[in-house]
Amino acid sequence: MIAQSLDLTNGSSNSDRNFGDRPLEIAGRTFRSRLMTGTGKYSNFEVMRQAIAASGSEIVTVAVRRVQTNAPGHEGLAEALDWQKIWLLPNTAGCQTADEAVRVARLGREMAKILGQEDNNFVKLEVIPDLKYLLPDPIGTYRAAEQLVKEGFAVLPYINADPMLAKALEEIGCVTVMPLGSPIGSGQGIKNAANIAIIIDQAKVPVVVDAGIGVPSEAAAAMELGADALLINTAIAQAQNPIAMATAMSMATTAGRYAYLAGRIPIKASASASSPLTGTVN
Repeated sequence: MIAQSLDLTNGSSNSDRNFGDRPLEIAGRTFRSRLMTGTGKYSNFEVMRQAIAASGSEIVTVAVRRVQTNAPGHEGLAEALDWQKIWLLPNTAGCQTADEAVRVARLGREMAKILGQEDNNFVKLEVIPDLKYLLPDPIGTYRAAEQLVKEGFAVLPYINADPMLAKALEEIGCVTVMPLGSPIGSGQGIKNAANIAIIIDQAKVPVVVDAGIGVPSEAAAAMELGADALLINTAIAQAQNPIAMATAMSMATTAGRYAYLAGRIPIKASASASSPLTGTVN
């Protein structure tokens, strides 16, 4: 409300402006929101629905294995959201090998069809054999991505912030790369900023920073690096007020994007007066 009341440009609000930006495009589909969200760790479905709505997210990821097996907290999840308004991003969470991830990705594509998204071939690829730190397996991820691309999937691979791996995945046809900011659910923020910046500089596909963001300032910082989008789940779902946090994360994502487009001032070793030093009143 404050931002709108201070508008000075052609009578339009900040929410109406894009400052020369273009929509996020992934595998030929366009999205207005650059914040993706998840469905796990919420206290109940009603809070989840309200938080996702507050986030403005148009892409929501769902763990296929947990829906298929009716894991606790996931019973009825597929029916809990309006999939006419939200684009489903099935994910292979819980898969420890490439072969397992490929099988689960196929199930995810079928799940999307059942929910009415006949042309949805998206998959968030996760291959995570490490149960303590939940760090993705680069070799398994590459193997699974290679197979899934051959099968016509739009693959969004979750990876360590490894510029070489990101480039290799792009070259075999992945539609995004999704480097982690820090370990899943840790709330440690962006610990790999230098590597993420290299990935962004080299990539010709969207870069989505995924995992580790804990507060809106960290979301804004990731976008200020030039990330195309963010995926945030735990920081929203486990906040004391998930709906308020979802709103804050949405605003931070937009603020960070606008700041990146605006271009920050150079960092200087000394002060620089903002008022002129000549022509002052004696």
